[in-house]
Amino acid sequence: MAKKTIKFEVVTPEKVVLKKQVLQVTVPTEDGEITVLPEHIPLMSILKPGVIEMKLEEGELEVMSVSGGFIEVMRDKIIILADTAERADELDEARIEEARARAEARKKELENVDEVQFANIAVQLEKEMARLKALTRWRRLKK
Repeated sequence: MAKKTIKFEVVTPEKVVLKKQVLQVTVPTEDGEITVLPEHIPLMSILKPGVIEMKLEEGELEVMSVSGGFIEVMRDKIIILADTAERADELDEARIEEARARAEARKKELENVDEVQFANIAVQLEKEMARLKALTRWRRLKK
């Protein structure tokens, strides 16, 4: 008996990052992590920076980082409109660590200065941490 799947798309302002049939998708929402299966009730939610984990038709797990956005679950499709989204297998750990270190240094510099700049740096840091978490999870799955 074939397992039920659902169409899944991840779209950023620049491109369609992913378009596949999946068995399930786990995403980081502002209210916590949720897993969506085929025939899930329709919903919309805000995504926070974190890791998207999907189980593909073949049973493989795939991992992505997302820096925020929205998820819409419909009867026959799941769409994520993301600020940025990157597949874990395309991430470069050295570049992530450099960007994280720069963001942390700028965050310390601006702690007592400008709230808007501080918030922007904090968001950048959160994005880099999500990328690193996705890469770590993907490596663990591939072992």
